[in-house]
Amino acid sequence: MTIQEIQKLFAYNAWATNRMFEALARIPETDYKRNLKSSHGSLHGTATHLVAAEKIWLSRLVKKPETALMTEQEAPSLQVLKKTWEDIAARTARFVSKLDDNSLESSLEYVTTEGQKFTNSLVQILQHVINHSSYHRGQVASMMRQVGAEPVNTDLITFFRHVGR
Repeated sequence: MTIQEIQKLFAYNAWATNRMFEALARIPETDYKRNLKSSHGSLHGTATHLVAAEKIWLSRLVKKPETALMTEQEAPSLQVLKKTWEDIAARTARFVSKLDDNSLESSLEYVTTEGQKFTNSLVQILQHVINHSSYHRGQVASMMRQVGAEPVNTDLITFFRHVGR
């Protein structure tokens, strides 16, 4: 995988997550925060987890590792969470823009929130971040249908067709 491909995937990730936030903004707060018995409870819980995971991975990548995931209490509303996401997305874009093909194979040792130590290549971690966010955006789409809302299309091919040319 090349740095250009990684940069394109992160552009896609930002585009898709921004679209997710636009769709969530149209949902009444009672539905947004209703426990839908998903892996992170509500739409808010799932969106918070998505942002929290990107935040903690970025902290590891820039060698200022956080030890715990951001909680729903730290981002109590969609507006606060979106603002947090925008900051993380901008910082991630700056980080990715400074990488080159050689750096992708470098290794990063990190400690999970459960205290386990792992080492992975940078490219594996970056691919994981994209995959993890895509997975949870899919959960959000399904949960939106449960509350009677229409999710937006965040497919990679849609990005390529309309934005990523």
